[in-house]
Amino acid sequence: MTTEMNNHPRFPLEPGKVTAPTWVKDAVFYQIFSDRFAKSARVNKPAGLEDWDTDPTTFGYKGGDLLGVAEHLDYIQELGINALYLNPIFQSASNHRYHTHDYFRIDPLLGGDAAFDEMLAACHERGIRVVLDGVFNHASRGFFQFNDVLENGESSPWRDWFVFEKFPPNAYDHGKKPEYQAWYGLHALPKFNTDNPEVREFIMQVGEYWLRKGIDGWRLDVPHEITTPGFWEEFRIRCRTINPECYITGEIWDPAPEFLRGDQFDSVMNYVFTEAVLGFVGRGHIVKEHQEDRGYNPWPGFTGKEYADRIDKLLALYDWNVTNAQMNLLDSHDTPRALTLMSDDVRSLELGYLLLLTYPGAPSIYYGSEIGVDGGMPDKWARRTMPWSKPDTWNTYLLSNVKSLVSLRHAHPALRDGDYQGLWASAMSYAFLRSHHDGTYIIAVNTGAERDTAPLAVQQATELLFAIGDAEMTTSGELALGAQSAGIWKVMNG
Repeated sequence: MTTEMNNHPRFPLEPGKVTAPTWVKDAVFYQIFSDRFAKSARVNKPAGLEDWDTDPTTFGYKGGDLLGVAEHLDYIQELGINALYLNPIFQSASNHRYHTHDYFRIDPLLGGDAAFDEMLAACHERGIRVVLDGVFNHASRGFFQFNDVLENGESSPWRDWFVFEKFPPNAYDHGKKPEYQAWYGLHALPKFNTDNPEVREFIMQVGEYWLRKGIDGWRLDVPHEITTPGFWEEFRIRCRTINPECYITGEIWDPAPEFLRGDQFDSVMNYVFTEAVLGFVGRGHIVKEHQEDRGYNPWPGFTGKEYADRIDKLLALYDWNVTNAQMNLLDSHDTPRALTLMSDDVRSLELGYLLLLTYPGAPSIYYGSEIGVDGGMPDKWARRTMPWSKPDTWNTYLLSNVKSLVSLRHAHPALRDGDYQGLWASAMSYAFLRSHHDGTYIIAVNTGAERDTAPLAVQQATELLFAIGDAEMTTSGELALGAQSAGIWKVMNG
């Protein structure tokens, strides 16, 4: 095969030197916001829940639980998922549970510890890994040690677990400063004093406890805000001592090579990739208002050449093993749904999923986005309930395409951890190569409103494995891409 290309480097540039859990490069994650995914009749609930199918509110509970997750594993597995990332599930006084009360107890509304044990066992029986959300930068007003300070002031033996400016602290008058260090200055989220050895040891024991219970890793909430020297290095060592295959990924929205040298995290949530993909597939459709206060900026969009440049820079930023462990995503609980961000243009979302599921690393699908669940900002709209009782609202064509792409990724190792090389880019389109011992694959995407042709001059026969829209390999070996189209071709040997 010969190509007319713009000197894109081929990755990996050299073999990876940083170790990562072996299973992650083969993983496809499904992110579940537990209050909104599914609820089981087997979990007793208080009467004050919101109706499942009504619009979400900022503070209301819908009543989703972990047995609901267990009871929908058939659906999850049919999607091709082999790893779950669960938003926080520890006892908390918030529907998102980032306000932790008890780090050693599963929230009763989620079914408590018994429901967790049943769900985890059911997942592992099916070969599905489970990663939990660790919120270790801050706790909550209801966290026992902080609550003791509220009751006893300077007399509390726990006062040094946090950093107070004066006593008594102002925990509830939002018209005044909290007078203690808090995440984003929010009274409800007092920041841990991780320079205190007692606090440090407490968090280490939380990490160890749930790994002993059988979880497969941690997604760490805002870990860059913990700046205590050696903290994350110790966390990694202690977690890996219990489970050498423990996956540790951090919520860091910017490039973060200083955290990914092999001594702290295996990966980050790859919002740099998210921004590039959404800007490319959604250009002309991006709703500016939905992403203005987020940690990424895909508006107004990127050309194929701009996308190619961003991908080359991203791939060159990390060790290849890190690239293969990155948690790649199109949307999450902290962003608008990708569909809504791109003006409900389903074709843009389809193209986004194709790029997500053919890129190195571990793709993560946010629950419901695969069936077209929508939702913009503020956050509550991106956290709608899964519409199990309304199958007529599901975009089954989108779901079928996502299933096909996940299946192709599992079937062809090159689409998971094969070498990556950009082949060609234009104002509207981008083509790249994935190659492995199982074969060579060409992936091409046109996000424009007009037909485009890639002059790749492919000399060998090819097989079209998957297409969106009008995409074909011509008899002269060129790629002919209709408006908003894409294809995956396998190059045939001989």
